Amino acid sequence: MTGGTLELDPDNIVEYLGGILERRGGESYLGEDISMLQHMLQAATQAEAEGADDELIAAALLHDIGHYTGEFPEELTLEVNNFHDEGGAAVLALFFSPRLVECVRNHVAAKRYLCAVEPAYFSKLSEASVRTLELQGGPMTPAEARAFEANPNFLDAVRVRRWDEAAKVAGRRTPDFQHFAPLLRRLVHPQLSLDGGRTGPEPDSLAT
Repeated sequence: MTGGTLELDPDNIVEYLGGILERRGGESYLGEDISMLQHMLQAATQAEAEGADDELIAAALLHDIGHYTGEFPEELTLEVNNFHDEGGAAVLALFFSPRLVECVRNHVAAKRYLCAVEPAYFSKLSEASVRTLELQGGPMTPAEARAFEANPNFLDAVRVRRWDEAAKVAGRRTPDFQHFAPLLRRLVHPQLSLDGGRTGPEPDSLAT
């Protein structure tokens, strides 16, 4: 740690993620009745309750981390658009497996897919989710849906999306981030990080 920055590497990325959520997780979640952190924890808790494997629980927990790409070094997200699915995937790809990353990258696409192939799914969307669906391109066309199904991780992304949509219940109790931190640490892949790490702004208070 030098000059007010933290070198991001496999040893501290989980702590860094926890620090972001500790400082900013209380922010509103796109017009929903819960905070962003509550939403992410609810999604992960559902995945855990359904007996999902560690990668899917982690994907459910971190699927919206792309809303905080400004908390990461600029060079990590410079080449992606400002959509949170791509931004989150770009950051996580340095430390986590392709399967986990693809679930994060495709959780918005999975929403568009489900709205196209399951007529009843649209009725499950919250009012805010309906609004964002329009911005995200609306339900997939048949050609888009077929292309999405060719992704080897599309069924996993669909599972994460279902947990995502159901994770909007005000007052629902969940474990905190530290409950999931050991799981995240087990999933970090040192060989995927960039040589020398990347510097990011040091959070005011890092979760431990």
